[in-house]
Amino acid sequence: MSTQRGYFTADEVRAAEAELFTRVPDGVPMRRAAYGLATVVAGELRARTGGVAGRSVTLLVGSGDNGGDALWAGSMLRRRGVAVTAVLLNPARAHAKGLAALRAAGGRVREEIGEPDLVIDGIVGISGRGPLRPDAAELVAALRAPIIAADLPSGVDPDTGAITGPAVRADVTVAFGAYKPVHALAASQCGRIELVPIGLRLPEPKLAGLEPASIGASWPVPKAADDKYSQGVTGVCAGSAEYPGAAVLCTGAAVAATSGMVRYAGTGVADVLAHFPEVIATEQVSDAGRVQAWVFGPGAGTDADARKRLAEILATDLPVVVDADGLTMLAAEPGLVRGRPAPTVLTPHAGEFARLAGAEVGADRVGAVRSLAEEWQLTVLLKGRATLVATPGSPVLVNEAGASWAATAGAGDVLSGVIGALLAAGHAPAFAAAAAARAHSLAANLAAHEGHPDAAPVSATPLLEHLRPAIRTLRALARAED
Repeated sequence: MSTQRGYFTADEVRAAEAELFTRVPDGVPMRRAAYGLATVVAGELRARTGGVAGRSVTLLVGSGDNGGDALWAGSMLRRRGVAVTAVLLNPARAHAKGLAALRAAGGRVREEIGEPDLVIDGIVGISGRGPLRPDAAELVAALRAPIIAADLPSGVDPDTGAITGPAVRADVTVAFGAYKPVHALAASQCGRIELVPIGLRLPEPKLAGLEPASIGASWPVPKAADDKYSQGVTGVCAGSAEYPGAAVLCTGAAVAATSGMVRYAGTGVADVLAHFPEVIATEQVSDAGRVQAWVFGPGAGTDADARKRLAEILATDLPVVVDADGLTMLAAEPGLVRGRPAPTVLTPHAGEFARLAGAEVGADRVGAVRSLAEEWQLTVLLKGRATLVATPGSPVLVNEAGASWAATAGAGDVLSGVIGALLAAGHAPAFAAAAAARAHSLAANLAAHEGHPDAAPVSATPLLEHLRPAIRTLRALARAED
C-alpha cells in the first residue's frame, strides 16, 4: 500500500527530466506526455458529448515545451477524427516539430478560438512565473468551453500555487510525470487532476500527502488485548464561561476519534458531561489523572488562570496540541513552548500564524510553515483548504480538502480534539496532525452532502457528527487495498 503522494518542485522535475533524456531518444518524453494528454481529452469529449470523432478542440499554444505537448496531443486527436485548431500566442517561437505534426495530421492554425467542445491550455508550463500576459488573459477570459490544462493551469505558480493576476481555471489538469505543489496548493484552479507517467526517476519528496487508505490502516482501533487505558487517554483543557461550546466540540472530537478514554479539565464540566457522559471531568488540570496527551486552547481564554493551565500542561513530558487561545498566549510568550523536548503541535490559521511568526504567511505557504517549525522546533499545522503540517527534518505534509466546507466556526476545535486523540494513541505528531486533517475534511464533506449530490453549508456540530462515518470510510479504503 502506498503511504503518500509526493509533490515535486519545478527544479526537481527539470532535474528528473534531464536524467530521463539520457535514457530515451529525443522527443520521447514529450510524445509520452502528449499521448496521455490526448487520451484524457478524448475521454472528456466522450463523457461530455458522447463521442470523439467529429468533435472540436482548440489549443492555446505558448512558446515553450508546454505548447509542444499541446500541439503533439492535437495531432493525435486529429488522427482520431477531432477537428483541431491551434491558436499560437507567439507564432515565431511555437514548438516546430509539434506544429509540423499538427499540420501533417490536418490540424489548422487560426487566430480565433471558435466554438470548440474543449480547450487545451498549453500556454505556459513549470518554467512560467506570474500571471497571464494581456493577450493570453484576453483569450482565456473569452472562453466558454471546458478547459483541460497541460501540466498546470497557466498563470498559477507551479511551486507555491500563488495567483497574482489573470490565470486559467481548469476543469481537468493533466500532470506530466509528477504531481507538482500547485496540484495541492491551488487545487481549485486545477479541477480534476490526472497523472500521466513519463518515466521520471524522482527524489524523495519534500512535500507529500498521506494516502487516505494508509490513514485508515493506521487509525487506532481496539485490539484483542486492549482496555480503555491501553488505547490512549486524551486530556482536554478547553472552553470557558464565554465559550462553553468549544469544550463540547473539542472533547466530543476526542471521544469520536478514540475507543479509549477522554479526561476533561476545565470550567465547562457541566456542559461536557451533558453531551458526553462517558468523559471523566474535573475543573483542575492537576486533578485530571493520567493522560497520554493533552489538547489545550479552544475557547480557553487568555486570562491568568488560562495561562496557568497552559504552563502546567506544557511543563509535562506529554505530547500537547495547542490551538486558538493557547496560540494567542504563545505568540505573546514564546518561551512557554520553544525548546520544549516533548512532542508539541501548534494549529494556527493564517492570522494566528502571523502572530506566532511575526510575519504574514505570504505566497509561499510551504516555506513559511517549514520555517516556523524549524525555528520553534515543533510541529506546525497551518490550516486552510490545503492544510500543511511541518515537522523539523521531515517532508511537509499536505491535506487538500477538496472543498472548504470546514471553514466554519468551531471546526478547528474539532480538529484539535482529533489530533490529541491520535497523539494519545501513540502516533507521531506529523502523522497525527495530517491524519486528523484528512478525517476532519472528509467529515465536513460528508456533512455537507448528507448523501445528496448537492451540498449545503455545514457548521461544526454536524461536522463532529460525521467524524465517525469519515473514519469508517478511511478504514474501508484501507481494507479495499489489502
